[in-house]
Amino acid sequence: MKTKASRVELIEVAQGRRPADLFIKGGTVINVYSGEFLQQNVAVYKDCIAYIGESEAAIGEETKVIHAEGKYVSPGFIEAHSHPWVLYNPISMTEKVLPLGTTTTVNDDLFFYLHMGAAGFKQMVQDLKLPGNFFWLVRLVSQADFPGEREWFNQEAIQDLLNLDEVLGSAEVTRWPLLYKGDPFLLDTMEVLREKGKVADGHTAGCSYEKLNSVVAAGVDACHEAITAKEAFDRLRLGMWTTLRNSSLRPDLPEIIKLITEGKVNTSRILMTTDGPHPGFIEKEGFVDGLVRQAVELGISPMQAIQMVTINAATYLRLDNYIGGLAPGRKADILLLPDLVNFRPDMVVAGGEIAAEKGVLQVELPTVDWNKYLVRKPFVFSKEVLDNANLYRYPHPSSDEPVPVAYFRSNVITQRKDMNLPSVDGYADLTNEEGLVQAALIDRNGRWVSKAILERFAVNLDGMASTYNTTTELLTVGTDPKAMAKAAKRVYEMGGGVAIVDGDDIVLEVPLPFTGMMTTNPSFDQAAEYHDKLLAAMQERGFPFHDILYTLLFLTCDFLPGLRLVPYGLYEVKTDEILLPAEQLDKLTSIQV
Repeated sequence: MKTKASRVELIEVAQGRRPADLFIKGGTVINVYSGEFLQQNVAVYKDCIAYIGESEAAIGEETKVIHAEGKYVSPGFIEAHSHPWVLYNPISMTEKVLPLGTTTTVNDDLFFYLHMGAAGFKQMVQDLKLPGNFFWLVRLVSQADFPGEREWFNQEAIQDLLNLDEVLGSAEVTRWPLLYKGDPFLLDTMEVLREKGKVADGHTAGCSYEKLNSVVAAGVDACHEAITAKEAFDRLRLGMWTTLRNSSLRPDLPEIIKLITEGKVNTSRILMTTDGPHPGFIEKEGFVDGLVRQAVELGISPMQAIQMVTINAATYLRLDNYIGGLAPGRKADILLLPDLVNFRPDMVVAGGEIAAEKGVLQVELPTVDWNKYLVRKPFVFSKEVLDNANLYRYPHPSSDEPVPVAYFRSNVITQRKDMNLPSVDGYADLTNEEGLVQAALIDRNGRWVSKAILERFAVNLDGMASTYNTTTELLTVGTDPKAMAKAAKRVYEMGGGVAIVDGDDIVLEVPLPFTGMMTTNPSFDQAAEYHDKLLAAMQERGFPFHDILYTLLFLTCDFLPGLRLVPYGLYEVKTDEILLPAEQLDKLTSIQV
């Protein structure tokens, strides 16, 4: 990590021989190293802290003095497990969370890499200059196996990205059984990470303590997937950095915080994360500031809560010599907090520059043409292909044979239900089957389509289409093939996004032309508006849960329990079996793909 201030310059400022650029006077410094609250001044030069103490010798004629009497001076917050693609994009996310005090984010590259490849993603990383610290973790595999995955996520490309200073390590391997079974590519990459001194983030949802031993032995450093205090204990006891999550999908902090409040554990290897919350959650609960606020409400001391999102996170990331605390030589990422209750900063200093005051951004954000980094085209087949009603119908040649239905037990967990359904013209007839909808996942390259029947997804949904899912292929859901086709064609025209159709009317459009997951708008408000309208529209049509984005995202993954719609077909995770193979698209239509 490079800094603008030289060590000689910082020494001169510390000794009063060179004036500070910024001087924070009279505040109560939150010392996350010692666990103390100290009445001290902070001198900043360029992008670094030069001095902390009682002296005012660094104040010069041109020094900007900030009077912080009655305020707490805190290190900037760190989100060590961020997903900057939940409708918002890296710029709009930064616009929102930097004024809330999060000066460092460590971000998952999944959908950027899927659509940019290694060269495009590398160029974007090098071009993207945002206020604060914007780091990356690179995926080693996707969240759903697909034809050609190993060629796309090849060792040479991944290792080249790991050489970037902006890349701190590898992102979560959601398909953790690959690590458990000793996948050679993953284990080789773990060795490379060790050699480079970089981290290996983890994802071990549903992993037993016994199996967790093997995953840790494989080289995984951290996990955020504990949903009970016991699971958090398991990870901590096996030497993992244990990340307590409170997200829009999994607001689990009240349960897992018992690791500390009841377990009385040492908190030095405990972090916290929001884990890619939807925009509406951030609007209501905040970002890392919300984690600190809720942790304190649940009985954690303010010092411990702040340490978990500052020095602990920085130490895990191997950046504690640069960020995570207030000390000479560290980056000047500083918050002025009015109290230790709400944790909403009055002022945010990022890299020595006043970045926000009273929740309002004070620095300019870059303008980026995201399209120049993309190598995948949105769609490579004719739009007319989507007119074929049979594209959306579930094949069911005989009423005597039961159909495996994906029943939604919760927001993202499904289970298999075998149901007897009528067959008409070789397809399942859902006319009198309330609560059932058909789903088709259509390859954007026009090669295949996978199909499923869903229950408890929606009740009165004629048709919707979405590229917002873990494959970013064209997912269509509904009861009316014509409405599904219209929604699919609208998403095609938008170059990605979400559309909902009632009868013959398009009632909602959410354009997501950037990888099919993100708006290109630099305003977070736009992403929040899209989310709220989408959730409301789906709930009006019988969607029974609270997080539509993660339902869509994980329907097409291949690692969560139940039935999943993946590029190879209808997949049962428990048995590792394809129940209905994907069909070739050109066999379903007479129109040439």
